[in-house]
Formats: sequence, structure tokens, C-alpha cells
Amino acid sequence: MYRSNILVCGGTGCTSSGSEKIISKLWKEIKIRGLEQEVNVIKTGCFGLCSLGPIMIVYPEGSFYSMVQVDDIAEIVEEHLLKGRVVKRLLYKETLDGEKIKSLNETAFYSKQKRIVLKNCGLINPESIDEYIAMDGYCALGRVLGKMSPRDVIEEIKMSDLRGRGGGGFPTGVKWELTAKSEAEQKYVCCNADEGDPGAFMDRAILEGDPHSVIESMAIAGYAIGANKGFIYVRAEYPIAVKRLNIAIEQARNYGLLGQDIFSSGFNFDIDLRLGAGAFVCGEETALMSSISGKRGEPRPRPPYPAVKGLFDCPTLLNNVETYANIPQIILKGASWFNSIGTEKSKGTKVFALGGKINHTGLVEVPMGTTLREIVEEIGGGIPNGKKFKAAQTGGPSGGCISIENIDIPIDYDNLLSIGSMMGSGGLIVMDQDTCMVDIAKFFLEFTVDESCGKCVPCRIGTKRLLEILNKITSGNGTIEDIDKMEKLCYYIKSNSLCGLGQTAPNPVLSTLKCFRNEYEMHVNKKKCEAGVCKSLLRYEIIEGKCKGCTLCARNCPVSAISGFVGMPHEIDSDKCIKCGICMQKCKFDAIIKH
Repeated sequence: MYRSNILVCGGTGCTSSGSEKIISKLWKEIKIRGLEQEVNVIKTGCFGLCSLGPIMIVYPEGSFYSMVQVDDIAEIVEEHLLKGRVVKRLLYKETLDGEKIKSLNETAFYSKQKRIVLKNCGLINPESIDEYIAMDGYCALGRVLGKMSPRDVIEEIKMSDLRGRGGGGFPTGVKWELTAKSEAEQKYVCCNADEGDPGAFMDRAILEGDPHSVIESMAIAGYAIGANKGFIYVRAEYPIAVKRLNIAIEQARNYGLLGQDIFSSGFNFDIDLRLGAGAFVCGEETALMSSISGKRGEPRPRPPYPAVKGLFDCPTLLNNVETYANIPQIILKGASWFNSIGTEKSKGTKVFALGGKINHTGLVEVPMGTTLREIVEEIGGGIPNGKKFKAAQTGGPSGGCISIENIDIPIDYDNLLSIGSMMGSGGLIVMDQDTCMVDIAKFFLEFTVDESCGKCVPCRIGTKRLLEILNKITSGNGTIEDIDKMEKLCYYIKSNSLCGLGQTAPNPVLSTLKCFRNEYEMHVNKKKCEAGVCKSLLRYEIIEGKCKGCTLCARNCPVSAISGFVGMPHEIDSDKCIKCGICMQKCKFDAIIKH
């Protein structure tokens, strides 16, 4: 038994910030002071507050150290671990209340969260099955195999009203029931961990911080539908998640929790990993299964649906990581418990990857029905530098924008659809007043054009034509007719594309047109980008009354577009200017503006 346990975030975010070096330095300093038998260091998954990494928490005090550097470790070990004096200068500032140190759960970032899916992330060593078991791990599987029939399991999931967290929100219990009813000698359970949305990292964090929860859930699903084999399709770009999944699968096999005759019940189930090469379209269920089977990752027409004809032409159940991670808690605490959380039609919680123009970027889990304002202003800490909120993009390239007019809407599946957005997998990108919404639509469309598999004409060609129009508008050559043509094309692509990628690709364009049509019209009619983002529409100007004639701007201009004498106001030749902004950065007198 250790008197102190130090939990250090070992998720991708903190690892990239140097948490591995911090762990190494911790052990070195602990050994120097002879504290090896008293202090333990545990590498965990993501704590959520990614903007403050590297992060470490010292228990039993619960002292939350943020932005820790290797040079700080000797002081923490000497002062805190040896002498019992908390190093206040390194504490997360919101845990300080005068001389009192608040718990992490009292801070704005955590107090409004309800962690079901993320309950073990940041608390346990994800590479230790014993720590997962200590947190009631595999108890749900034991209960299912010992006390419940497959039908009982499916009914429990149906009564919970859990909806798929991968995007569309299809009822999970209904999907399980449909697959169970399909008669076949071989069935499969698949996990979609091919998280491809820009800015989304929810599934990655779960796999890195609590991989056994997904393995346990897939075994439960296998029992419920009559499958003995599972596959986790995970992005090869997630090396930490892949490593920990491999460790967890091997540990589960060694403990008899995967393989033959699990819990002496006669139930057999095993899991293999398959690595995706990074194709966004492989997040679509039929493309994913095609890729698992060794074929090109392309979608196919549906029906037949995977519940009838999926992987290797056998009935297949597919859910994403977050959906599976809810299952053990539903089994252990009951459908009515889960049903009591959330809104009328969207139960439970949702994990969001909070990014963009926000003070506290990171991972949050909130009850369905939490408003966007609560997430942005309270949990996220508001917009940096006193800027104003403009919009939030949910659902990544498949989603849409939520404008300031809808900031108080309770977030759930149906409410987001009603305003032209969608839940998606859970990416939530916040944008401030300096964001050009036409440019945002172009950014997401560029992504989908690159990621289209090319199998169907509406997506392959239609999205390229959309992008051409957007490029025309942002370069100052667009017309009002282009806006109308673009809108009409969006609806054609949505109606005629083969899979979800093409069907949702126009959403960012349609939602920005709906909420920010005036910006499109300004780009076309006035040849102006109000946010100052679209380079072709920018014009840099020197304010004569502020310019001191220091020549700093002229000396740094890469194309010699600035002229003037020492001590006299300078001028910018707009024809030569390449809009790089260096002059504005170098000016010490705020004499240069862009408009």
C-alpha cells in the first residue's frame, strides 16, 4: 500500500506534450529520495483538460498539477511528496480558493459533467486489467452470462433507449434485436473505432484510457446476438490506442474473459484488431466491413443491411466505441437509471471533443439536453481574448453550424437536426467573431472532396463542383447566381449520393447559408470578407496619422510593396501586395489595418 499515488496523463495529448519524460523524471527523483516503497506513479488515460497538459494528480490530496515541465518534478517530489507541502504555483488555478484547495469536481470544467463513458479515464492504468476489475470491470459480463438470457440483455438495452453515438442516433437495442433475429451459423460483432472527423478524439480517448470497457461490451453484444467473433476496426494513426487494445485483449484472454467457455457458461467469444489506413469513408458501416475483409473500403447500397448481410456476408452488429462503452453501466445500474438521464428522446450522456476558439479545449461528457451556452461559457471557459462567440460546428464535415441565436438550445439528436445541424460522433468546434463562415464551409468541403471514395457520381463530381463555386466566391469572382446554383446542387448531392459521406457533405454549406447568408452575399456583392480571412478579398492599408515612418514594414515586406521615406507616412501598393500580413505583425504603432 502506497501513501501517495501520482496519476499522470498518458493520453495522446499529454504524451505529445512530454508526459513520458515527466514519468521518467518522477521515478528518478523518487528513487533518489528513497520513496519507492511509499510513492507510486501510474500512467492513465485522458483527464479531459487537454489544454493544460501535461497533467498530473497526487492522491490522496487530489492536488491537480497542470502544464507540468520536467524541471518542476524535483520541486514537486521534494516539497509535496517528501515534506508534505503542496506546490501551489503549479496547481490548476481554478482549484485554488485563497488558502483552500478545491477538489477537481468543484471546478467549472468538471462540475457540470456526468462521467459514464469516461468514468475510468484518468483514474486507472489502462494497461492493467486488475485495475479495471477493481472498478467493477467485467461484472456486467458476469451478470449477463450468469443471470440473463440473450433476450433479457436485448430488452434491457432497448428499455434504456440508448441511441448509437456514431452519428445517426439509431436505437441500439433495436439494432441488436434485428441482428439477433437473423438466422445464420456465423455472426460477427464489430466496433467502429475509425474516428475520422477533423477535431474529434472521443473514441481515441476511450480506447487509450479504458479499453477493457469496449472489450467487455463487445462480449456482451456477442452473447446477446449469438456471435462468437468480434473485430475492432481502429485507425492506424492511433498508435497508443492500438497498443493498449492489444494489451487488453491479451490480458482478457489470459484471465479467461475472452476465448472459450467464458465464466464456465459455455459461451465462446474472441476479438481481433484490424487497422484502418485513414480513409474517412471507412467510418461508413459497409465500407468498414469491406475493409476488414481485405477489400477496398467502399460503401455498397443498402438494403440488405449489415444485420442481415454484413461482414463476410454474415449478419453483423456494428456500434462505435462510445456506444459500447455505455453498455456495462446500463447492465449494472439498470435501464431505468440510464433512462433518467438526458432528454425525452435522447437518453444518457454525450462525449464531446471541445476545440477551436475556446479557453478549455478537451474532452467533456455532459447529459443530453445540456445547452451549448453551458458547454462553451461554463465548461469551456468562454472565448479567448474577450472575443465574441459566433458559431459552433457539430458533427464535423457531416454536421452544421449552430449560430448565436441557438446557443441556448438543449443539445440532443432531434434539436440539432431541427436547426440544420447534427450530433455526429461528437466533435464540437467553437468559432469566434474572427471566423469567416464561407471559409469554414470551404474547409470542410475540401476535406470531403479529398475523402470521397469516388464510387458514386453525385459525391465524386458534385462535391468538386461545390468546391469550385466556393473557391470562386472566396476569390472575389462569385455572383449571386453562384449562391443559388450552389444551394440547388447541395440538395441534389444529398438526395442522390450512395452513402452517408456524400449525403451529408453539403451540410456545412447549407447550414452556413441558412445562418450566415449575408456573409456569402458580402463576398459576392461587396467583394469583402468581413472577418479578414479570405486573402483575395483583403486589402492592407497604412493609416497616415499613425505611421511614424520607421520603415520597419517596408524592410520586412517580402515583395517590396511598401514605399516611403524615413519619418514620413508609408504606402502599400495593393497590386504588389500578397496579403501575407507581415507588415501588420511588425508595425509597432498599430498603423496598419486590413479590411
